[in-house]
Amino acid sequence: MAVNLSIKNVPEPLVERLRARAKDNHRSLQGELLVILEEALGQRRLNAREIHQIVVASGLKTPSESLEIIRAERDAR
Repeated sequence: MAVNLSIKNVPEPLVERLRARAKDNHRSLQGELLVILEEALGQRRLNAREIHQIVVASGLKTPSESLEIIRAERDAR
């Protein structure tokens, strides 16, 4: 069951930083707060953009390259 939480007396500079972060991530303020809580508790799911960034950072460029990596990993066992 979901629960509503409330945070009172948040300093305006912190609220502005949170709003900017939410905007940068294309999320609502509530959505951004939920992501922050999930990250802090280690239960956060990655979104499509984050998964794409991880794949790009891994250096994969084509499906054939990924297939070669999978085969090499399998053969190394």
